[in-house]
Amino acid sequence: MAGKKKAAGKGGKSSLVVGSKVKEAIKGQGVRMAGDLLDALNAAVGTLLKSAVGRTKANGRGTVRPQDL
Repeated sequence: MAGKKKAAGKGGKSSLVVGSKVKEAIKGQGVRMAGDLLDALNAAVGTLLKSAVGRTKANGRGTVRPQDL
């Protein structure tokens, strides 16, 4: 029986980014990735989405659109 993978990263929060894809994209540019980059990127994406949701609500909409980013 295969073991379950953890859905949460450090601090118990779920990840908003796919680590393997980020690593692949960075490696493809010929550089390496710091161990704590995924945590920082996840936080940045979370902040961006929180801001976009706030803008959506402020505009009286229920759908986040690209311009909200």
